Amino acid sequence: MTGGSASPEEVRRRAGDDVVRVLGVDPGTVITGWGVIDCHRGQLRRVDSGTIRAGRGSLPARLAMIYAELGEVARTHAPDAFSLERNFLARNVQSAFRLGEARGVAMAAAALAGLPLSEYTPATVKKTVAGHGGARKSQVQDAVLRLLALSHRLAVDEADALAVAACHALRMRYQSRVGVALSRIAEVPVAPLRVKARVLG
Repeated sequence: MTGGSASPEEVRRRAGDDVVRVLGVDPGTVITGWGVIDCHRGQLRRVDSGTIRAGRGSLPARLAMIYAELGEVARTHAPDAFSLERNFLARNVQSAFRLGEARGVAMAAAALAGLPLSEYTPATVKKTVAGHGGARKSQVQDAVLRLLALSHRLAVDEADALAVAACHALRMRYQSRVGVALSRIAEVPVAPLRVKARVLG
C-alpha cells in the first residue's frame, strides 16, 4: 500500500471542494483488489490502489489479513463511501462459499470504518464503466485507464476494484443530477385548472 494518512485538513478541503472519495473493492480470498478514487464534478482521479495477496494458507488467517489491510486502507485514505462488487457466480460451490466469505470480511471492514456500503453486480460495473455489461476484462481495464487518465497497465484485480469505485462515483453523480432535476420540476408552480361548466336543460 502506498500513500500517507489523510489529514483532517485534507478531509475538510475535500468537503469544501465537493470532492467525494470512494474505496472500491474486488473481493477474493487469494487476491483482493482495492482502489481509491476522488470524484469532483464528474471528473475522476485515482488516489491509490493495489492488491492484498493473502495466498493459499489457512483460511482464517487469510480473512484476517484482508480485514486488517482493508481497515488500514480506510484509515489511510479516509474515503466517504465503500463500493463492493457483488458476485455470486463462481467455478464451483466451494469457490462461491470462499467468495462470500471474502465479501463478508470486506463488509465488516466497511462497517467498522463507519462507511456507507454500496454493492454492484459485475454486469452493472461493466456497463457503467465500459459501456456494456458483457465487456471483457481487457475492455474494463482499458476503460479504467481512460477514465482515470492512467498510462500504465494495472493488475487485473486492482483494475477491477478501481472500476467498482468508478461505477459508484458515476452512478452517484447521475442519481444526484436526476434528484436535482426532479426537485426543480417539483418547485415549478402549476396554474390551477379552470373548468367551464355548461348547464344543460
